[in-house]
Amino acid sequence: MPEFGPPFEVRSPASSANLGPGFDSLGLSVPLYTVLRVTPQERTEVVPMGAELEGTPADESNYVYRAMLLTAKRARQKLPPARIEIETEVPLARGLGSSAAALVAGIVAANVLLGNPLDDATVLDVAAREEGHPDNVAPALYGGIVVATLDKLGTHHVRLEPPAHLGVTVLIPNFELSTSKARAVLPTEYSRADAVHALSHSALLAAALATGRLDLLQHAMQDYIHQIWRAPLVPGLSDILESAHQHGALGAALSGAGPTVLCFHDTRESTGRLHTFLTSVMKRNGLEGRILDLPIDTGGTVVKQF
Repeated sequence: MPEFGPPFEVRSPASSANLGPGFDSLGLSVPLYTVLRVTPQERTEVVPMGAELEGTPADESNYVYRAMLLTAKRARQKLPPARIEIETEVPLARGLGSSAAALVAGIVAANVLLGNPLDDATVLDVAAREEGHPDNVAPALYGGIVVATLDKLGTHHVRLEPPAHLGVTVLIPNFELSTSKARAVLPTEYSRADAVHALSHSALLAAALATGRLDLLQHAMQDYIHQIWRAPLVPGLSDILESAHQHGALGAALSGAGPTVLCFHDTRESTGRLHTFLTSVMKRNGLEGRILDLPIDTGGTVVKQF
């Protein structure tokens, strides 16, 4: 009988990208998780579990398994067979990095199966090149708040420990919005004024998060690059971006491509007024959804051996 390695679990967090002006380059992780349980065996099995993954492929065409093959390709090795059970708390197509969590979890799981031939920097590069941008995959891998770039020279990042007392409130509407649809509404060219606005505000946002200047978030999170174009796809978004700070939010942004909306809050203060405001915006626009107060996940992707 062949010998197989021990089973293990990989857990990757959801993420919120852009945070306003940090388009395709800035994101943070939140504690909603995609979990893979991997058991080496004689043949490959892919087993999606739970209501969130109902209807996703239960074979090697599954996105998680295709992510695992990316690792094998970069490592120039053959992927060993295993049973891969997949569960997720991350709502699909809601702007919370469900594909990034699945991608990173799959890449890391394959790396463990292969004996860890890839270091963390290479894992990030594999994931970023598959996604086309690092804003979700970097916080999914490292946790916390991450500023990252992707170019022909590689993927480079700086991880920031979240400032004290910074919490996240997310409004997750009960409808899906594909990233491709949300990208399709963006213009192909921007004015110099809009480019300067984006550069200056993304720089201010990164600096504010790095130094704990929570008072600057409302101003730093202004964006003309993607949110104004995507607003018609997310009823109520404009109201939240304009008025959330009047109801206790430190700042507000469309989470990734949407439709989830993220608000920062001070964890020393009640979020009751903010919840009431967000609920009223949903009601006015005929929407239903969930409102969650979450900390920022700082662990990133974690491997647990059994």
